Amino acid sequence: MKTYQYLLLDVRDRVATVTIHRPDKGNALAPGVLDEIVAVFSALAERDDVSVIVFTGGEKYFSAGFDLNEIRKLEKVSNETYVALFHRAYRAVLFCPQPVICAVGGAAIAGGFDLTMMCDIRYASTRAKFGQREVVLSLTPIMDPLWRIVGLGRAKELALTGRIYGAEEAERMGYVSHVFPDGQLLASVEAIAREMASLDRSTLSDTKRLSNQILNQDLDGAMRMQEWLFRSYIGSEDNHRRIDALQTQLAAARRK
Repeated sequence: MKTYQYLLLDVRDRVATVTIHRPDKGNALAPGVLDEIVAVFSALAERDDVSVIVFTGGEKYFSAGFDLNEIRKLEKVSNETYVALFHRAYRAVLFCPQPVICAVGGAAIAGGFDLTMMCDIRYASTRAKFGQREVVLSLTPIMDPLWRIVGLGRAKELALTGRIYGAEEAERMGYVSHVFPDGQLLASVEAIAREMASLDRSTLSDTKRLSNQILNQDLDGAMRMQEWLFRSYIGSEDNHRRIDALQTQLAAARRK
């Protein structure tokens, strides 16, 4: 398995855990970090032995965001390569075929916040902090897919104020699905990921793809797409096997 300078990769039980590991800089997103995010998610997308990906910075950090020392070196006339690298990293996470669960153990700010936005599910510890701080640096933010997650009004508030908010508020607004006690985040998320990974890999992938595609459909088109996709699975061998297993479990429970 390839090793990385700024990322840790662990694959077990069909779950890949990708950890940003630049603790001396709060996991700030220097170009080398972004290059490795693109590389690891592109490689995982091709792996048949990976059904679910957990993306984290550990129990203490997620990512402090842009490496300001790197940005300070840029000139407006020569920023294209740097900006494109950020967006390649965003797209590598967002369009990875496997579901990506983000486990946020600490600050997720600016570019770090944007990376959490690209994931399918977000869980946080009580110490997590979130902030779309671009406006504070005279930068424009990522609004899409943020508005699809929290609604346009709330997305505007986050983008226009640049304020930092805690995990509980993130949960209330629907950005975070659940908040775990400090120190229990990774174990809790790994258990969720393993349970998900026990499900049919292609069903997980197609459900993720469907959830992205229906956003750009009218209601009739979305219903037709969902009907077609459901037909491609119902009655399959795996569908039958899982029904049989569930019925066996239910019968055993009734006998107790």
